[in-house]
Amino acid sequence: MNFVKRAGLSLWARKGRTLITLSAFLVISVMVLAGVLISDATAQAEQDAKRSVGAEVNLTMDIDQLVGGGGMQAPRVDAATVDRLGALPQVQKYTYSMWDRAILKGKYTLVGGGPIDPMGPGGTVGTGVLDTSLLPDFRSGKFTLLSGEHLTAADKDTKQLLIEERLAKQNGLKVGDKITLTGNDEKTTADFTVAGIYRDPRPTTEPDPQYEINPANMLYGAVGGLSALSSDGNGPLQVGKATFLLKDADVQAAFKDEAKRVTGSALDGFKLDANDKAIQQMTGPLKSIRSTATLAMWLMATAGAAVLALLANLAVKQRRTEYGVLLAMGEKKSNLIAQQGLETVLVAAVAIGLSSMFAPSLTQSAGQALLGQEATAAQKKLDSWQAPPPGSTGLGAGTDWDDKPVENADPIGKIAVALDPADLATVGGIGLGIALLATAVPAGAVLRLSPRTILTKGK
Repeated sequence: MNFVKRAGLSLWARKGRTLITLSAFLVISVMVLAGVLISDATAQAEQDAKRSVGAEVNLTMDIDQLVGGGGMQAPRVDAATVDRLGALPQVQKYTYSMWDRAILKGKYTLVGGGPIDPMGPGGTVGTGVLDTSLLPDFRSGKFTLLSGEHLTAADKDTKQLLIEERLAKQNGLKVGDKITLTGNDEKTTADFTVAGIYRDPRPTTEPDPQYEINPANMLYGAVGGLSALSSDGNGPLQVGKATFLLKDADVQAAFKDEAKRVTGSALDGFKLDANDKAIQQMTGPLKSIRSTATLAMWLMATAGAAVLALLANLAVKQRRTEYGVLLAMGEKKSNLIAQQGLETVLVAAVAIGLSSMFAPSLTQSAGQALLGQEATAAQKKLDSWQAPPPGSTGLGAGTDWDDKPVENADPIGKIAVALDPADLATVGGIGLGIALLATAVPAGAVLRLSPRTILTKGK
């Protein structure tokens, strides 16, 4: 009788031991498969988050480089240099901005509330932007364009503005009306057309954290038009920061390398910083449960291999007489080891098949519950963040502006578990490895068997 047939008869004849081994393998298979499924589901959710947020790279001032170089003057870069970066193949859209004081005089007045004249009488902040639709507050949905159109690159050199609805209402302004602004030198003036009216939900008593002005008085204009109010407006357009939306999150490294090659020393004092804060905020709970599931999977696999090796070793001791008879009849020891391994593999195959039937639903329920707890805890931490008082850096109170939560980037609290052939192949490979490892220990005992000793002395 060949060892394959003997393996099947042995499993059937020893139903109790077979069920114990099957139960052990089933627990191992479910845990391993759950770990694989959670890993796949969280990886897919992370990829979806990256696609929904998009890849963003910011050109900002490099504080460390400025301090190390002994200077603290804010650097500027030619808009033409930024335009070259925006033309790179990895870039989908881009924008840049600059700001300066703008003064309303005559019949136009600022909205009251908040700090009194932080920019001087009639003074407010005029932010020149290449594309207002790419401003973070508009992209996140915090600001809403109520009427008119966004300013785009086509409007770069025009004198057009977006104004907040409270400022428009106070001065009776609507889209198409003219408003006169004076530059920071208090001499240069120009007439601007209201291209759009937007809504900022912040109350007038809540100063803008960066400029400390009433948010209702913030002006956004075409970057070229606003720069004309500057006393050096006849020179090349200079900008202080820029934002690039890439076509794919995976091309960030290629974009940075190409940007350095194209611009050379023109970006001295600046750094290209990938803005992945929103993605990190959204995917934090996913990484937490994935690491937990992976650790549990490998601990269970290791413990399971030890338990199965013990069961297999005990089986060898219980079947010494059987093995002694077979060896005395001329059976090879390698066939006995192969039979032992085959019995374990057959049980493992049945366990993996059973686990594939109900592991996905169990994993979905357990994974969802665990992720829900992590997401809730992460959201509470975000909600507890408070901005420091106006004019304060927050460092003395332990508040860091870099910890400010990103809006519309809530921690992900849902995953979709799905079983595919690759997952079964992974579990099958791990199961086969455990089965072979469990067989390796008793294999040594089989090789030491002596049929004469077994049959004459019973050991």
